[in-house]
Amino acid sequence: MQSPSRRAVRNGVIASTAALALALSACSSDSGSSNADGSSTENTDGRGPITFAMGKNDTDKIQPIIEKWNEEHPEEKVTLEELAGEADAQRETLVQSLQAGNSDYDVMALDVVWTADFAANQWLAPLTEDLAVNTDGLLPATVESATYNDTLYALPQNTNGQLLYRNTELAPEEVSTFDDVKSACEALKDDTDCLTTQLKQYEGLTVNSVGFIEGWGGKVLADDGTITVDSAEAKEGLQALVDAYEDGTISPDSTAATEEETNLAFTEGKSAFAINWPYMYTNAEESPETQGKFEVQPLVAKDGVGVSTLGGYNNGININSEYKATARDFIEYIINEENQTSFAEASFPPVLAAIYDDPELIEKFPYLPALKESLEAASPRPVSPFYSAISKAIQDNAYAAITDGKSVDDATKDMKAAIESASQA
Repeated sequence: MQSPSRRAVRNGVIASTAALALALSACSSDSGSSNADGSSTENTDGRGPITFAMGKNDTDKIQPIIEKWNEEHPEEKVTLEELAGEADAQRETLVQSLQAGNSDYDVMALDVVWTADFAANQWLAPLTEDLAVNTDGLLPATVESATYNDTLYALPQNTNGQLLYRNTELAPEEVSTFDDVKSACEALKDDTDCLTTQLKQYEGLTVNSVGFIEGWGGKVLADDGTITVDSAEAKEGLQALVDAYEDGTISPDSTAATEEETNLAFTEGKSAFAINWPYMYTNAEESPETQGKFEVQPLVAKDGVGVSTLGGYNNGININSEYKATARDFIEYIINEENQTSFAEASFPPVLAAIYDDPELIEKFPYLPALKESLEAASPRPVSPFYSAISKAIQDNAYAAITDGKSVDDATKDMKAAIESASQA
């Protein structure tokens, strides 16, 4: 859902909102803290019961943590509000509430790609001054995903990174670069696919296109927000993706594949390699076609370890919450060592880096070292309040380049034009 307030924000509402907030602060007895734009965040010392909103698909991981918190904080209990399972529906529910200025949800588990959008719309309390949190020990890329305009607006809760799965019977040699994958494919029988990944026209295509762009040294947006998707390095990465599909390194079925089709292709022994998230590890262990016959490692790219795109949730505090102090303490409670360990045990990748070095967990989940390496090299998807438009621009043009003969020069040129248009709307 596209926020209708962005043009207004860009044209000066920030200034008037700031002035109003300062005026209210002057005549209010509530405590607050000053933000970078001069506005004030109210109720930073507010304590009381709060509501935590999260998509229902993953609430089983957070429910035990909420129960422990409630036992320890009977005067500041957390109520879980389950949102829809689909990301778009979750976002729509949150946006409608926030646009109305409601405080229905004190803390919101945000898909990592929403953080900049929600921050730009001034829906999140910055985690500064009274609300400051300690991010030491968190995986750096997760903190970056929660940062907008050099300010932390959410606290990472859990993360996710892609892995390269290899069937050791079909491809016995380890690979270090993408060229190694191509070489391994040459020895395969005609009825076996080489590499299966997600190139269907949806968010998975954005993730994998950006992975190739960044794995060859490019970026969609520079750190200062400049659009660089048409740089020489970005073009080289997208061209590598197009070429790999054309020469059969990437399975032709990939243009119809989501994560689940990728999972089936690999666990049924039909694909020598696959790019997918850690959840597939358990499936591969349980499948008779791959049990004991596969290994995982970080993605590979032009010169070595590739760049995975981050998944996961960031926890943001509603700017309208009356109980921000409780909200702040709760989101920090979620990332303590005990709770982050419980995430790892539930195959819900934690953001606390030390968890990935726990010998007992590694014995139980052998993919953890590879996942940590993947996450340390990972990059958030482009941090922008216009991420939805960026993703669509990448999907539309990458798909045309992969399947319809559109040149990479034209594809990246059109990506840039679409992103520029969205940012000026």
